[in-house]
Amino acid sequence: MTVRLTLLVAGACRQIERVARRGGRWRSVQFPALVGVIEHPTAGVMLFDTGYSPRFFAETARGAARLYRWLTPPTCTAQETAAAQLTAAGISPYQVKIVVISHFHADHIGGLADFPAARFLYLRSALRPAWRTRSSVSNVRHAFLPGLLPPGFEERSISAEDCPAAPPPPGTGLDPGFDLLGDGSLLGFDLSGHVAGQLGLFLPQTQGPPVMLVGDACWHRRAFTHGELPHPVARLVTADPRAYRQRIETLGRLARARPDLLVVPSHCETSIGLARQALGE
Repeated sequence: MTVRLTLLVAGACRQIERVARRGGRWRSVQFPALVGVIEHPTAGVMLFDTGYSPRFFAETARGAARLYRWLTPPTCTAQETAAAQLTAAGISPYQVKIVVISHFHADHIGGLADFPAARFLYLRSALRPAWRTRSSVSNVRHAFLPGLLPPGFEERSISAEDCPAAPPPPGTGLDPGFDLLGDGSLLGFDLSGHVAGQLGLFLPQTQGPPVMLVGDACWHRRAFTHGELPHPVARLVTADPRAYRQRIETLGRLARARPDLLVVPSHCETSIGLARQALGE
């Protein structure tokens, strides 16, 4: 089943390019926060992540959370949010039925509260119950801001593990995944490494080529095309460095096995631009 995919950018943060990839420069560059807008013939409008929103600034105004804002200083105006951009395109935020959450870092869930009719689909391991008893300092260490979760979040949640099993694309080394809608149009795969429970989204049929949205499984396409891994300092914010490297190797195999497939990391400006062009945006 064919879906229509549109890629938005809802805010951005700044960081040293060399931290994200060893071939980068020792200067601050912008990292966009990707939002995938998926229009399904029967399931309606869905999102892959939500990017930032101004709520981030309210949640990081005091205490330990201020460190989060300092380490990755973001920009996001009310007009740059996913909800505002959808509204400008004629899509009400109330029309969004499902938000697929790659993982729970603030630049991926900042706009969840803007979609009051949506349900939230993610891997169970991405949000362990321990967050409720962790200190604010510990939550910030996990790049998680509980205040970004909207009211009734857990009641509106769907576990990817409860969806039917889906085979991986042949020759990629991916583990079996999840058929998120049961019709083969949206396939989820566990890409844990950067964080536990990171969910990648494979769209086999779009208005253009097939697309794999990989979240933060890597930060730049040159990681899987040229082996340019992040600077060792990035291990401080990587849950499992060995698994992270393995995921990048898997994405490299995927890109080689399927040259027709667009692999799109959430913060890679180059990949987002190439995908927009291929999708006819």
